[in-house]
Order: sequence, then structure tokens, then C-alpha cells
Amino acid sequence: MIRVPQLRVVDEEGAQLGVIPTHQALLLAQERGYDLVEVAPMAMPPVAKFLDYGQFKYEQARREKEARRHQRSVDFKEIRLKPKIGKGDFDTKVRRAIEFLEEGDRVKVTVQFRGREVSHAYIGRDLLLRFADLIKDHGAVDRQPILEGKSMSMTLASSHKPKVAAPAAAPAPGTHPEGAAQPGAAAPPPAGG
Repeated sequence: MIRVPQLRVVDEEGAQLGVIPTHQALLLAQERGYDLVEVAPMAMPPVAKFLDYGQFKYEQARREKEARRHQRSVDFKEIRLKPKIGKGDFDTKVRRAIEFLEEGDRVKVTVQFRGREVSHAYIGRDLLLRFADLIKDHGAVDRQPILEGKSMSMTLASSHKPKVAAPAAAPAPGTHPEGAAQPGAAAPPPAGG
């Protein structure tokens, strides 16, 4: 419902009709078979346009859906370490963190202490700093290592752009989805007994 006395009106082709009283603009829109939609309510006077409101809403929803499809939210991944982690396990965790960073995600690396291990927090700090040094080509330390209770954590930010999820690939020519029989292919032998 438009409550202002006058509007600047734009017709369906985009031509300006000037400042017209609201009731006259409504009648003009109805004569032409369109809706009168306020497109710039903060302007002085507000701007209204003749358009098919149903089609306008449909196109707006389609544009928003398309924009959502092409964007990717940055996820927060977590990698947990222990102070006594072996070299092979440590290298595996580093490789996994690099994969996350290449996808554009942020990574939280946490060293969890058990029992009296927390009294040697410098071991966890050295571990996290070594971890940060190994991934420096793929990301940067966003938050320095900090001890919180029985765990020490740091946050890594990716230096890569987030990858947009690729659409599902179409099946290759000559193949059928879900293992359906291809035309002209030999039928499987009957189950005998």
C-alpha cells in the first residue's frame, strides 16, 4: 500500500512520466494492466514503476537463488593434536590442514593436554609454531597460540580464494545412470538353479 500523496512514476518501458498523484498513478497502471510498485521509497518524491509484480518477485527470487549457488561459505575446520604426536601423524595433520586451506576454509589447530602435560605448555606452543611454519605457503596465523584450560589453540586463515562448488557432472555419452541397461547390450544370463 502506497501512502504518499505523489510519486515519480516510471512506465513499463522505463520512460519517466513525471510526478503524478498516487491515485492517478494507480488508475494509469490498472489501465495498462500492470501493478504500481514502489522501487525507491526513500527518494523525494518516492519512485514507483509499472510492472507485473508476480513476474518481478519470480525474477528476484531466481537472481537470489543463482547468487547463492555461486557463493561458498567459508567453513571452520578443526585439527586436534597431542603433545606426544608422532612425526608421521603430525605430517598427516599438516597435509590435511593444507587441503582445508586450499579449499578456502579457516583452520583451528588445537593441542590437547592430559593430566600434568599442561605444566609443559611450551611443548604445545612449539608444536603449533612448527605447524604454522609448515603451512605458511597456504595460510597465515590469524590468532596466535593461546592456552585455554587444558588445550592450546591457534587459528589459521587461508591465503586461497574459496572454491565454488562445481555443479554435478553429466554422465558420459553412451552411459546410463544407476546401472540401467544400455540399448543393444547383451542381457545378463538368467539365474539358473
